Amino acid sequence: DELILAVLQYREVKFGEMELFVLSDGTCRLDGGAMFGVVPKVLWSKRMPADDRNRITLGTNCLLIKAAGKTLVVETGVGSKTNEKFNDIYAVERTTGLAGALSQQGVKPGDVDFVIDTHLHFDHCGGNTVWGEDGKTAKPAFPNAEYVVQRGEYEHALNPTDRDRASYFPENYQPLAESGQLKLLDGDEEIVPGVEVVRVPGHTENQQCVRLRSGNQTAFFFADLIPTTAHLPYAWIMGYDLFSLTTLEEKKKWIPRAVEERWLCLFAHDPKVPAAHLTEKDSKVVAEPATDSDLVQTS
Repeated sequence: DELILAVLQYREVKFGEMELFVLSDGTCRLDGGAMFGVVPKVLWSKRMPADDRNRITLGTNCLLIKAAGKTLVVETGVGSKTNEKFNDIYAVERTTGLAGALSQQGVKPGDVDFVIDTHLHFDHCGGNTVWGEDGKTAKPAFPNAEYVVQRGEYEHALNPTDRDRASYFPENYQPLAESGQLKLLDGDEEIVPGVEVVRVPGHTENQQCVRLRSGNQTAFFFADLIPTTAHLPYAWIMGYDLFSLTTLEEKKKWIPRAVEERWLCLFAHDPKVPAAHLTEKDSKVVAEPATDSDLVQTS
């Protein structure tokens, strides 16, 4: 895990006129069966081996984008507010975390203009907030940022179902509403020139992905539509998805475009391949990890 963190934490992606960094908040582990739904363990374990508690290692990959004179962060990982019991259940491993990774790039919390949350599950937005001095009250981790999320996702987070209640922690997003920093969207919207959020339902009803365009290049952050490269087969869908057939439809919509137009594909949870191009081989879509010409080691 330490090696994985070292590889992931400070990668800069060459992407047109933008500065694009793939950062890591660390790793965690989730149940492999839940991560692959109806796919038998004998198949998925070849791609992502499980530990003795049936958990697979996942990255909590985040993006740092500098575009149009603004600084944007996509996803904030698990964050620092977890306790010992939580860390044991999910095998949370963090070294510097997202804040440290940003600092290594010269970005202070107050420098961030926008934080884009694809959805409000704890492993995607836990770093939105940090504990205040009392250790009990959460406050925004990025004091000058607008936090961008779909309105429907936020409303669901306020009243989740029994099925997904364990994924939502109000301390990760309620302080943002109270501070006036929460920006609620109703569908697709360009945040700054070249950086667009796109509503992609399936995992949740109002998950959003992030599309970047610079010149003739496109990059796409797939969030939990395709959490890892192991989830590229259409039927390999998480058991966590609330609308699995919608996920199937969305994968059939976006994957062929990514192949045909040779997008740079960015994955939220792949611990080894956070960035790749997709290609078709033997009637299967496979990931070609971004090469040295795409990625520059910056640490």
